[in-house]
Amino acid sequence: MQTWQNLREIYRICAKFAQICADCFCNICANLREIYGPSGVGARLPGGSGHALINLSAPTPVLILTSYASITAAVDAIKHGAADFMPKPFDHGELLAKVNAILSNPAARQLPADLGGHGIIGESDGMKLLFDKIKRVGQTDVTVLINGESGTGKELVAKAIHMQSTRCDQSQISVNCAAIPETLIESELFGHQKGAFTGAHADRVGLIETASGGTLFLDEIGELPLEAQARLLRVLQEGEIRRVGEVQPRSVDIRLICATHRNLRSMVENGQFREDLFYRLNVVELKVPALRERGQDILILASAFLRRVAEKFDRPALKLSPEAEQALANHRWPGNVRELENALERAGILAETDWVSPDHLGLEHVTQTSTARPTELAASSEDEPQQNMSLEDYFQHFVLAHQDSMSETELAKRLGVSRKCLWERRQKLGIPRGNKRQTG
Repeated sequence: MQTWQNLREIYRICAKFAQICADCFCNICANLREIYGPSGVGARLPGGSGHALINLSAPTPVLILTSYASITAAVDAIKHGAADFMPKPFDHGELLAKVNAILSNPAARQLPADLGGHGIIGESDGMKLLFDKIKRVGQTDVTVLINGESGTGKELVAKAIHMQSTRCDQSQISVNCAAIPETLIESELFGHQKGAFTGAHADRVGLIETASGGTLFLDEIGELPLEAQARLLRVLQEGEIRRVGEVQPRSVDIRLICATHRNLRSMVENGQFREDLFYRLNVVELKVPALRERGQDILILASAFLRRVAEKFDRPALKLSPEAEQALANHRWPGNVRELENALERAGILAETDWVSPDHLGLEHVTQTSTARPTELAASSEDEPQQNMSLEDYFQHFVLAHQDSMSETELAKRLGVSRKCLWERRQKLGIPRGNKRQTG
């Protein structure tokens, strides 16, 4: 009985720092008591070593308890990543003190909050708020609109919502609306009947119909043509589709999740997006913070990505130098989490030693802390994005404000992109060239 009172005390300490679910902890304790008795789990487990649990539990700290105590075993456990090592039999008061000491360590407090194993890592206030909303909306069947810059992980958020829902045992169909040609998107989403148009040699089931019973995730919903928007509205209102060329409607049962990096409200005002569809989609809006707004999450994510890279390239000792950590913290991250992941993989390939330097990261864009002269800083302060301004809005604002005084090369350099990327974004956003012809 005393053992379980101490386990409850351990739980109280853990919950203080890690916010562990009480029901989950009690289930674990009940299973351990049934299988191993009140003494708990040792370093030698049926079917394998307790060291395997260290790897599975990472980055959660692990305390090894064993009846086979020796200096060699202790060193081996610590080498495999255990936070501490205790021989049996042990004093329960000493166990409580060990657990308290481990969780009082700042490194333990900064462990990333990983939402249900779906790869969404973060400790910042913005991410904690997002996690809470995901858990709340996941248990419902409402339509969700995810808003965030490119590379922030909107598809991971959609996957997490799906896995929290009652439809988790069904499939999630993901569609990038920007990747499908406008002439084919209706056929892809709604299907078509044989002979409906040239090249329709057989009946085709659309992706919406395929997703029936599960979740449909429409990424870049802002790129959906107006004609397809009208069809999608009917799906949401009536719960039915009509294949292209078909007369009779078909019933579908989907949970719709959409994502975009664009400002749909502005698109509605400009006649680029249907107002009635916008209000159907915007039942619950989730905003994914840009990486530059997430503070210490940058280094937490970098550590997680570096561990994956180290495992992928069999370089277990790979680590970030203090200079590399500073470079990561100062970088503006226009490509967000995707750019960070690519930078760490690049570093894992280029680093000659076990230390990753700033040069290995290849960060050539504008950083958070500029080294410009005072006059340049005064001029650039007007160029900082406003609090509610998207990356695309900031890009457009900056180009229009400076294209008459800067060459294309200078514009690209200030924005932290290549000239080719600058040209492509001009085309995408419809930004005309300035009156002054620039060279460079």
